[in-house]
Amino acid sequence: MHFLATLYFKVSLLHVFTIIITKKKCIITLEHKDFSITGCSETEKESMTGSDGEEAWHADFNQKTGVVTLPDFADPMSFPGYYEESVAKQEVCKQNLAVLIKAYESPPEEMDPPETFIYPRNDVQLAVENTLICHVTGFFPPPVSVSWAKNNVIVTEDVSLSQYRPRSDGSFHVFSSLKITPEDGDVYSCTVNHRALQGQPQTRIWSVPEAAAVLPSLGPALFCGVGLTLGLLGVATGLFFLIKATTTDTPDMAKNIKHLMQWTQSKTVSPGF
Repeated sequence: MHFLATLYFKVSLLHVFTIIITKKKCIITLEHKDFSITGCSETEKESMTGSDGEEAWHADFNQKTGVVTLPDFADPMSFPGYYEESVAKQEVCKQNLAVLIKAYESPPEEMDPPETFIYPRNDVQLAVENTLICHVTGFFPPPVSVSWAKNNVIVTEDVSLSQYRPRSDGSFHVFSSLKITPEDGDVYSCTVNHRALQGQPQTRIWSVPEAAAVLPSLGPALFCGVGLTLGLLGVATGLFFLIKATTTDTPDMAKNIKHLMQWTQSKTVSPGF
């Protein structure tokens, strides 16, 4: 486990549920792995509870309350006393951190730099609201700082940052999101800074793809125009082979068709066609 200047504890508990259906003589075994994380440093506090790798609750020490993070479709759950317990665990964590720093004579802190990825949540269409996600992963210890820019101008509105979530290797990842309404030519960037980067922040750039420049409203008109063009080409091709055949077999009929085409071409097509 990483520790020293930043101390994180992860406790896992495996629950095995066995369901026996007597009439069908069927036995179903379900396994759930609950976890609890407590972390602290000179500047950061973290307390989280979850199951099967998914966060269910975390402590918001700024707002001094607990936050349930289960999805809307999950059964309602409450966590009475969890926030008060997390505050007490923070005091213990700080005491243990001080003991470890003294015991190891303040050795250099172990650090892992982050990797950063940027991508849109949904398919991109011009003038349609979307969300850009900046995924920062593989770093230790927290925190990281994440900033956004649009066309080289810093953006602070409609920006959110998730809690730090643990990975199996002991490092962490976090998600930052930015609500956008993309326009042609827009360029967005996500800049991440962490102590392990040694003053060289990572910046990832995302620009509106060219495919999004074709507005959805043009689709029906475009297909209609293509269909009309193909239809007219089909009519012309059919007349060509008909004239060719009749010229060989019945010269009089071919002559009449040619006169009919000349008469048709001399007429003006109405604007409503």
